[in-house]
Amino acid sequence: MTQSRRMSLIEAITNVAVGYALAVVTQIIVFPRFGLHPGLGENLSLGGIFTAISLIRGYALRRLFEGWR
Repeated sequence: MTQSRRMSLIEAITNVAVGYALAVVTQIIVFPRFGLHPGLGENLSLGGIFTAISLIRGYALRRLFEGWR
């Protein structure tokens, strides 16, 4: 069974939201262990940057593998 476009969109949005939340929580926990103490706003911004990079990476890899198929 194939996935509908609507469900694909919902999956993609959920993936991005969960990834963003995990990035921010991970930074809040891990950064202080390395002597880094960014504020909440900085953590949110960094999480956004990491999420954007992840989106670009995921898209590029998907297109690459689709090209190979």
